[in-house]
Amino acid sequence: MNNVFDILEERGFIEQLTHPQEIKELFAKESVPFYIGIDPTADSLHVGHFISLMVASHMQKCGHKPIILVGGGTAVVGDPSGKTDMRKMLSREELDHNVECLKKQIEKFVSFEGDNAAIIVNNADWLLDLKFVNFVREIGSLFSVNKMLAAECYKQRLDTGLTFFEMSYMLMQSYDFLYLYNKYGCKLQIGGNDQWSNIIGGVELIRKIGKDDSFGLTFKLLTTKEGKKMGKTEKGALWLDPKKTSPYDFYQYWRNIEDESVENVFYMLTFLPIEKIKELCSFKDERINDAKKILAFEITKLVHGEEEAKKAEEAANALFNGQGTFDNIPTVKLDNRYISIVDAIVFAGIAPSKGQARTLITQGGISLNDEKLLDVNYILSEKDFNDDYAILKKGKKVFYKLI
Repeated sequence: MNNVFDILEERGFIEQLTHPQEIKELFAKESVPFYIGIDPTADSLHVGHFISLMVASHMQKCGHKPIILVGGGTAVVGDPSGKTDMRKMLSREELDHNVECLKKQIEKFVSFEGDNAAIIVNNADWLLDLKFVNFVREIGSLFSVNKMLAAECYKQRLDTGLTFFEMSYMLMQSYDFLYLYNKYGCKLQIGGNDQWSNIIGGVELIRKIGKDDSFGLTFKLLTTKEGKKMGKTEKGALWLDPKKTSPYDFYQYWRNIEDESVENVFYMLTFLPIEKIKELCSFKDERINDAKKILAFEITKLVHGEEEAKKAEEAANALFNGQGTFDNIPTVKLDNRYISIVDAIVFAGIAPSKGQARTLITQGGISLNDEKLLDVNYILSEKDFNDDYAILKKGKKVFYKLI
């Protein structure tokens, strides 16, 4: 059994460890049940979850057992980590719907068959029926409020207001670890580096009841060279659901990342061998674009399948290289052809409002069929729809086929 610690370290995942030497030794001598938590605050995973599931996949391939905890219970509260305001509260029906959607996406990354088959659990099954007084007496009494307030996830909220409701999140996530430890022998919690305080809470809770084999590991977040989280687009988050972010837009995001991030993204979001990645990333200047094309294809294939990755690649070749057809580029169906260019821009989602659409036009940012448009009052007509479609373009990289 390969030691997954070495793989995660070589690929640059590992950020912090509660017990570095013990964790490395644990991976080497036994199959370790571990868990990652995903709060179902939306009906799709995004790029932040993608990294967690890549780590889980590497660990499962090395013989360890993934427990995917979908937080139907903790999502009722909402994790305050990294948030300046309290999260929107969702109904139980909304949460249940989101949980079912997430399960289908998770199956692309981990296997639910074999000796170390993954399992999915929902902490609503044990958290929502807890009795408050018993919980705070048995679990809350083991937490120091002073220590909790010093944690980064709470400290940054003190100026804007932190509710007791939100403070309970750490207790509940820690209790999750204890519950999984007792029921499934789970010894390790993994998560993004922004979860460090919550993970420590669970590790310490188990150790306070007399056990010495609970551990925590966090991995790095994907960031740009400016330190901003990757996965943010003009339209919002980069979702793994093709209905929220099309495979083409998903492909194009990775195709256009900054040169400095290519190698790191290859390591963390693909399974290509290290030697191959180093070879691809030795390219400089214009040749780095060849590496980006391979990167975008590999990531899109992993999330959306090889067929969709090929379609996205073909669409990009048609738009940027003049090779192939426009069959697979993002398509917007208009109610009628006689629509103002401003309305078409908003309808396609290129701009969120008519005011911003007009600004794009006056600044020279919009083209129709490769002709720059500067008239905010322009009305589309039959002559714009050659072969029954028109190509609407923002800048150099955003294209939509209007039909």
